[in-house]
Amino acid sequence: MAAFKEGKVLEVTSQDERLVRARVSVAGGEVAAIGYPPHVARLSVGDRVVLNVTGIELELGTGGTGFILWNLDAPPPDDDLDGHIVKLRYTPWQVNVTSVEAQESGHHELMVAAGSLKGTPVVACSLHSQVPAAAAGIRAARPDARIGYLMTDGAALPLAFSDLVRAMTEARLIDITCTAGHAFGGDLEAVNVFSGLAALATVAGCDAIVAAMGPGVVGTGTALGFTGMEQGQITDATIALGGVAVAALRISFHDERERHKGVSHHSITALSVAARERCVVAVPKLRPAEARAVKEQLDGSDVCRKHDVVVADGRPGVRWLLDHDLVPTSMGRSMTDAPELWLAAAAAGAIATQPPEGHG
Repeated sequence: MAAFKEGKVLEVTSQDERLVRARVSVAGGEVAAIGYPPHVARLSVGDRVVLNVTGIELELGTGGTGFILWNLDAPPPDDDLDGHIVKLRYTPWQVNVTSVEAQESGHHELMVAAGSLKGTPVVACSLHSQVPAAAAGIRAARPDARIGYLMTDGAALPLAFSDLVRAMTEARLIDITCTAGHAFGGDLEAVNVFSGLAALATVAGCDAIVAAMGPGVVGTGTALGFTGMEQGQITDATIALGGVAVAALRISFHDERERHKGVSHHSITALSVAARERCVVAVPKLRPAEARAVKEQLDGSDVCRKHDVVVADGRPGVRWLLDHDLVPTSMGRSMTDAPELWLAAAAAGAIATQPPEGHG
């Protein structure tokens, strides 16, 4: 069951057309809260609001954040959206968007004919936190590339929730975003991953695409029950549309959980079970002992048999991030503390800038 609380706004810390952050007093204390303007009227200090505090009650990775459902002291937001495609369908928070494929979209005619990526490279990441490194790997190798980010609906649904996307946009690391499925809030909206990839390649004219879920992946400690399984589906979609698919491995030598040491079982399962088409799997240059451990894991799985494993240098991409003060974190560890996760993504980005015939 969901958990709800009523509270009063103590401070509005930031507010724009996509996201509002506030401090809210509730029974038992004070919480940080987030609201989305498509759903919530503009906030003022003293407003009474209703919060969903399920994540807080469950002590999930939302950082103790409540989500504002309703402002009891202000009229509902104006509905100035004219799209007829509904996201979050059949929930109290459903919102209509102008999907890039829809008849009312100015891009509809382009999307009618958009059946191929025509060789556009797509980097499929294992985690949202890898997206900046994948894009930086592309940017470092090809500074003039137009880079798009496709956010799937595998984790957080509002793109505005991602501080990383905001930082990447401000740093001009990514040029355009697209939210697919029930994810919403991108520069472009798409019905699914296939059309989202096609839109970024055809409508947005991207030279390369990074595709991944938003923040907040799900893991269950089981073989199949995790968000990262979508990585294999993204690589298959890319290949089906005539693109070049590059998979970024989830690698850690600092995670105490055995199933995530070295190459995570999430990566191995996604690429062995979910991915049915042959793609490029990027392996970063690592220290000798780490490189041997990664090679042994991949050799002992179906990844090497099913895919083309390519070693590349992820350091230029990581340096690009550091030079631009972008230091993503994952599971409480930063890129400077445990660089291998981001070296892997940056290596995938570097490989994506190479012509397809270089992937052997």
